[in-house]
Amino acid sequence: MPLSSKTIWTGLLAATLSLTTSLGWGQETKATGATAVVAPAISPAPVATPLATKPVAQARQYPRRTYRSYYQARRTAAPAAAGLTAAAIAVPVKATPAINAPALATQPARPGARLAPGTPIAPAELEAFVDGLVRRSMERDHIAGVTVSVVQNGQIVLKKGYGLAQLSPAKPVHPDQTLFRLASISKTFTWMALMKEVEAGHLRLDAPVNLYLPEKLQIKDQGFRQPILVRDLMAHTPGFEDKAMGQLFERDTDRIRPLTTYLRQERPDRVREPGLISTYSNYGAALGGEISSYVSGKPFESLIEGGILRPLGLNHTTFREPYPARADLPAPMPTALAAQVSDGFYWNGASFVPKTFEHVSQIAPAGSASSTAADMARYMQLILNGGTIDGQVIYSPTTAKAFRTPLRDQTASQNGWDHGFIDYPLPGGFKGQGHEGDTLLFHSNMVTVPDLNLGIFIATNTSTGDAIAASLPARIVEQYYATPTLKPFAGTAELAEQAKIYDGSYLSTRRAYSGLEKLVGSIIGEASVDVTKDGTLLLKRGGTIKAYVLSRRPGWLVSVNGVEEIKFDIENGKAVRFYDPMATQVFERENLLTSGSTLTLFAALTALCSIAAIVGLFTRDRREFRQTPTQGRAGLMQTSIAGLWLAAMTMVSLWANAAQDISQVFYSWPGSLVTLASSCALVASLLTAITLLMMTNIWRGGRRVDSWTSWRKLRFSMSTLIFTIFSVLVAMRGGLEPWNS
Repeated sequence: MPLSSKTIWTGLLAATLSLTTSLGWGQETKATGATAVVAPAISPAPVATPLATKPVAQARQYPRRTYRSYYQARRTAAPAAAGLTAAAIAVPVKATPAINAPALATQPARPGARLAPGTPIAPAELEAFVDGLVRRSMERDHIAGVTVSVVQNGQIVLKKGYGLAQLSPAKPVHPDQTLFRLASISKTFTWMALMKEVEAGHLRLDAPVNLYLPEKLQIKDQGFRQPILVRDLMAHTPGFEDKAMGQLFERDTDRIRPLTTYLRQERPDRVREPGLISTYSNYGAALGGEISSYVSGKPFESLIEGGILRPLGLNHTTFREPYPARADLPAPMPTALAAQVSDGFYWNGASFVPKTFEHVSQIAPAGSASSTAADMARYMQLILNGGTIDGQVIYSPTTAKAFRTPLRDQTASQNGWDHGFIDYPLPGGFKGQGHEGDTLLFHSNMVTVPDLNLGIFIATNTSTGDAIAASLPARIVEQYYATPTLKPFAGTAELAEQAKIYDGSYLSTRRAYSGLEKLVGSIIGEASVDVTKDGTLLLKRGGTIKAYVLSRRPGWLVSVNGVEEIKFDIENGKAVRFYDPMATQVFERENLLTSGSTLTLFAALTALCSIAAIVGLFTRDRREFRQTPTQGRAGLMQTSIAGLWLAAMTMVSLWANAAQDISQVFYSWPGSLVTLASSCALVASLLTAITLLMMTNIWRGGRRVDSWTSWRKLRFSMSTLIFTIFSVLVAMRGGLEPWNS
């Protein structure tokens, strides 16, 4: 039976009604088991005090001075991976002589814990435990190489390499020799250098950054009243948008720019007053490094080497990168060190693919450092020992205290940004200070726990290695010093009754606010919250799901393992935002226009309308070819619009498929597919605007015998309305700006 245009449009009308009903135009639904249930009504009693609105001048919360996941690889590829893992060589190293460690206040053991604080972990037992975790993760997640070091009470208790740093010829990871990329752990060196300049009296944390920047790099007010302070950079509260694609990493050495050039050319927009909320900013950290360099009169890399690396004896740590020497760039990494840098790998589902070096020199203070497990062990000993080691004073006791003192009030997040260091909640109620780091291929984590005199460092060299890097420090603390968790916390009827307060979609503040990157950020930066019937809140983002239950603190929820907590702000009986536990971003509730569900709905309707318009060219009966000249032009225009939207969607689909290798997105952004798709969408939107202007003449028509039927006019109007709404939604997300990447 031939498919007629009328049949398609009848189906389209039914589908529209069905989709609209299921969406509820803002009424969220959730699935429990196999049945989707509309969130039940609840009593209007609020569960938390609404967020007080403060004047901008009073909004600062500083004290006075004194979630990525990766797809599961095919099991059919396991033999090859297993062979590689089996061939890997682990290199254990004996513990080094103890360094004088600070005395710990005596604390009782947590109920059921293996050890009390102050009791060290037996090295052999620790090695066996870490071996099991790391090797299982390497096999499960397909990780080529891992390096680990653990220090406690002034000595190295574990220093080990696992797997391979290079495939051909095979080169094992060596904890003393193999350099891994530290990524954002680099920022801890940057903040250390900045605090040393504070100690020297060269700058003040409470002063505007513009006092310490050359004129060409100074930050314009852009309509905001408050200046950005130096401490805002350390607390990630400067109020910048966050852009990364096409400029944060470089694989072509010819594209590497000097730090000052990068800061001038890639300056992000200010999108909020400084000091209000923490939103992670690589650009802000780079500014901090430039400030230290400017006030000291030394190039950044030389400042780090002379003030931290050489005095500490970190001979296998550097912020320099391997590239051909250029007059406008810092001297490259020494050849001897460059030969020891691990390759970075991408797992393609069947094998490891070595990738080119990820250059970060253009924003070096934010992430260009490379180091070994051995050097990072000594670095952690310095931090735990309060800035001194082997008689060398790297920073003062005042700075050591600052690195354990939050800059931010912790009423909204567990991390208060301890002068640039992340404040980690750990099992057993312990707190750690440190930093995580991620490039496209490397993942790293460093956590020091002063109450345990314990420091843990781990790095992986494969894109799939994020899970073990993020979890190892907490797993070690949990294994030896925390009360065993026998089962996850259970949901409650109270939270189930409050489902409508929390359910919905939320959008991250850590994103671009203009251009094509805004479109991508509005999609990948979305998080959805659903409360199940059993009273568990599920937070879904980027393919991961985390479960929370009500905490004893109003407005807070605690993870089912009892460690991580998130804070929701409730206004008028509705959650309006929640705060990332690590204070790297805030998620704000989306409305109908900004919701990803709305965009998805109208993308589907636009595709259906476009297909119907093109199919109609071949299935329309002869009577529907009667038309006025205006109607003829409008029909041709709508067919063109349909073709343009289908072409744009096809190109976006091809780009999304290629984006499984995230490095391709960063290095080639925006690329021809995204630019062409945006151009097609822009032309389609302009043509849609013209058809709107023609609508009156289309409906007026001419005589009945030479005009469209009422049914065809209705179909045309429906398509135009759907195309218009979809154009507006795409424009709101920056998708109609092919010139602005």
